[in-house]
Amino acid sequence: MGESELLVVGPALAVAVVVAVAAAAGVSALGRLGHGLAVLRAGGRAVLQLGAVSFLIAAVVSSGPLTLGFVAVMLTVAALTAGRRITSARWRPLWVFLPVCLPVVPVVVALLLTGLTPVSGLAVIPLTGILTGGALTATVLAGRRATEELRTRRGEVEAALSLGLSPRGAALEIGRPAASALLPALDQTRTVGLVTLPGAFVGMLLGGATPFEAGAVQVFVLAGLLLVESLAIVLTVELVARGALPVPERE
Repeated sequence: MGESELLVVGPALAVAVVVAVAAAAGVSALGRLGHGLAVLRAGGRAVLQLGAVSFLIAAVVSSGPLTLGFVAVMLTVAALTAGRRITSARWRPLWVFLPVCLPVVPVVVALLLTGLTPVSGLAVIPLTGILTGGALTATVLAGRRATEELRTRRGEVEAALSLGLSPRGAALEIGRPAASALLPALDQTRTVGLVTLPGAFVGMLLGGATPFEAGAVQVFVLAGLLLVESLAIVLTVELVARGALPVPERE
């Protein structure tokens, strides 16, 4: 059994994980949320995937090519996951690589070139993972909201077209409420330190950094997430407006 500053790693922790996932699935089932089995599958996948990564991470972070490969896998999985959440049209989900990857890659490259981030797998992989997770969330929320707005407000789109707007312009006018996908990132940034202590901050403290150093890094992470998620939302809404991510038909 191993110990950390946050949790004791051992059989009791494994039992706690199983109980928490089972309870979450039970609440979902009792509340008729429709995600009971999905909760169980997600919990099982998390255990398997993190277990595999725990064994591989040491080799990955010590090799530049393996680090790049790992980052590529993260971006690919995120893009495919977002695509499936937004549309079921064949091949169309591939467009989601743009809002997931395009905001993240330049930010990470810029940090490496300026020396703000060390050229190390231990730095690149966690940072890319945080930014990719933000881009994934923003893309899914924006894509689903934009397509739903255009589906339910089809009459308004047609009215805008009759007034002379282009199909893209009409779709953008109606689909812009998808900008609400930025609210989780905004709320996290507004309440940091008061309501939540994010993972990067806590992780650095547990790793021996001073509170000031941990705070400075966390502020940058939050700023980077705002940038990445804003770009992801703009690109996603643009793809929906151009028809690259089709609007589902009325049920």
